[in-house]
Amino acid sequence: MITGIKGTRLRKAAAVAVTSGALLATGALTAAPAQAVTTPSIVAKGGYVMNNANAKTLYTKAADTKLSTGSTTKVMTAKVVLAQSNLNLDKKVTIQKAYSDYVVANNASQAHLIVGDKVTVRQLLYGLMLPSGCDAAYALADTYGSGTTRAKRVANFISKMNTAAKNLGLTHTHFDSFDGIGNGNNYSTPRDLTKIASSAMKNSTFRTVVKTKKYTAKTITKTGSTRTMGAWTNTNTLLSSYSGAIGIKTGSGPEAKYCLVFAATRNGKTVIGTVLASSSITQRATDATKLLNYGFTKV
Repeated sequence: MITGIKGTRLRKAAAVAVTSGALLATGALTAAPAQAVTTPSIVAKGGYVMNNANAKTLYTKAADTKLSTGSTTKVMTAKVVLAQSNLNLDKKVTIQKAYSDYVVANNASQAHLIVGDKVTVRQLLYGLMLPSGCDAAYALADTYGSGTTRAKRVANFISKMNTAAKNLGLTHTHFDSFDGIGNGNNYSTPRDLTKIASSAMKNSTFRTVVKTKKYTAKTITKTGSTRTMGAWTNTNTLLSSYSGAIGIKTGSGPEAKYCLVFAATRNGKTVIGTVLASSSITQRATDATKLLNYGFTKV
């Protein structure tokens, strides 16, 4: 039997040894560093991800390389419209034959707007961002550009897009179209596009539109009756496949390949980014999913 002070010390020592052993077994004392998260590999030529709260970079791949943007250009189209002073989202715009002829001539994505119908600006924004309607883009550029002819109004609207890019401090972005069907001088970078999108997401109408999966517009026909349009479905598949996805815009084209500007919010934190020139519709979503998952480990 252990007695006295010496015995007390021995019992304490034994207890400490047992406790230490248990702690070591559970790793509580070892404080091993967290498993390093592997930087993802993506097929897209360029990619960029940042923390939307503070613009901290979380991932880059050719982030400042100029690339064709396809319909991700429409993020800036929407941003310019929403920045108009005294904007009335319920203002009605009459659909012109020129808008319809344009999408047919370019075999472009469209909202299938009907010539002569009166469509609100709000509806045009949904037509622009969900089915990626180049007819809706044309209508908005014609409405919010200044000039005595349609060509002048469109040119003025595109100049507003470029001014907005300059005002954001972007030096690797230039627009020569209102919809991404460029004339050889329509480009941006993953970093710049992400910054454009982050700025656009400050607008509540923009946020509401880009997270909408499906929208049905009711337009006014030439005779004054109401036309229920076919539902516009958002081309951004992440809204259905990625938990917390809140937008933003797809893009594609012969030169642009497959692009996606994306954002998601989890646990109060928003990650936003861009992939440009991926290899397919499925692959751009896979690339974006990898980058979102990685981004959330870094914020």
